[in-house]
Amino acid sequence: MSDSPYPPNESTPLLPDNNVTGGDPTLVGLSSSSSLTAITNFPDPEIVTQDSGAVRLDFKLFRSLLWDSTPGWCVALGGTTALDTLGSQSFTGGSHKTDLSIHFQRCVIILWILLIPVCFLWAFIEPVLLAFGQPAHLCRDVQQFLRILITGAPGYIGFESLKKYLQCQGIMGASTTVLLIVSPINIALNIALVHYTPLGLWGSPLAVSITYWLCFIILGIWTSLSAAHKQNGTWGGVNLLLVLELKSCVEFLKLALPGILMVGTEWAAFEIVALAAGRLGEIPLAAQSIIMTTDQILNTLPFGIGVAASTRVGNLIGARSPTGAKIAAHAAALLSVIVGTFVMLAMMASKDVYGLLFSDDRDVVGLVSKVMPLVASFQVADGLAGSCGGVLRGQGRQHLGALFNIIAYYVLALPMGITMAFHPKINLGLQGLWIGQVVALFLVGIGEYCVVWLGTDWNLEVAKGMERNREEAKRHRLASADSTS
Repeated sequence: MSDSPYPPNESTPLLPDNNVTGGDPTLVGLSSSSSLTAITNFPDPEIVTQDSGAVRLDFKLFRSLLWDSTPGWCVALGGTTALDTLGSQSFTGGSHKTDLSIHFQRCVIILWILLIPVCFLWAFIEPVLLAFGQPAHLCRDVQQFLRILITGAPGYIGFESLKKYLQCQGIMGASTTVLLIVSPINIALNIALVHYTPLGLWGSPLAVSITYWLCFIILGIWTSLSAAHKQNGTWGGVNLLLVLELKSCVEFLKLALPGILMVGTEWAAFEIVALAAGRLGEIPLAAQSIIMTTDQILNTLPFGIGVAASTRVGNLIGARSPTGAKIAAHAAALLSVIVGTFVMLAMMASKDVYGLLFSDDRDVVGLVSKVMPLVASFQVADGLAGSCGGVLRGQGRQHLGALFNIIAYYVLALPMGITMAFHPKINLGLQGLWIGQVVALFLVGIGEYCVVWLGTDWNLEVAKGMERNREEAKRHRLASADSTS
């Protein structure tokens, strides 16, 4: 690279442009992935047919408690952010092309191990939910739901890891194609298992679990047959000696654990808002279910830009191009602001009628209309948080994203929002809860952009990337020497 103070090596690729590429298929893929679980959020008329407010309240609370089953999905989405750093940088700067496949295999094994305590939590979640004051029968149902979902969690981790493995080498569209294939299968499985078997509601987590394994298997088959993957030459076979090398596993965990914390702290904050909304009554909870589902789907837009940014920035750091990485980072931030602005305008224009897509209750639709401007107001900030969070992951600074989330949500936003919602002198209800989230996302978005803009020495990040690749190559040589001695 012409702007790099470091000489190229044999594995340094030619990267013709410095803008963020691959964003479109990533956005579509994330939206499709969200739909696999979002489908369970829409009311099931054959299961919930009673008119009593209690039944409707329990149903919506049940959906809120189950949204994305946060801990397990955070292990997958947060843990695989280590590949955003190690994988993308090794693809363009590693000593061997096959280093990327070693990182991928290590990712799958370590995250499966980290999933074990999460599965234990899911299997015995009832006392935890009871401690939050939720109805006993719902706590039992949630526990049963999650016990079934355990069977699909390893497949989800495998799919997310394989998706990152491909994205690190610039293959963005494969996972999207797979998700577009399995999404209708997921819908068909949900309908068949819920409506036409004795499983009833329990058919839904089983359908999702089957779908996740299908995603992993189909993407694996696609990868083995892909001409682009073969041309890249990144697969070197299974090598457990290198994969399980202790120091390399520790280095992976140093990035994976902050990544899990980075993703988990934000998601958990929204789960806390959902639980708090459950104490506001039937109408606020119904509106919260609509708003939260919408926000989670819309969040795939900035998160998708962040995924593209993390891969691009990591590749350019590995290729020893500090100027290229800097340009890609700012391009991602600009794109996220543009997208966030359009989403904000669309939400403001549709705020009075949007709730009708989900409910014919005038009170629910009216409350959605009041809260929607708050959700719309943070779309630009959410875009900056998503894109700049991706840049931080590409650099290997996941810990900063986690720190911003902890301060913004748990020190400021949640105490503020809960106080505004429940304090008798303020009593803003659901609007108060979402005002807190607005404050948090503005703090995170602006704070992370300031770090990317003002707090990044790009030459230093390139030097750190070179050091990571050198140390990994050194450990591989030592492990190989030990195996032959």
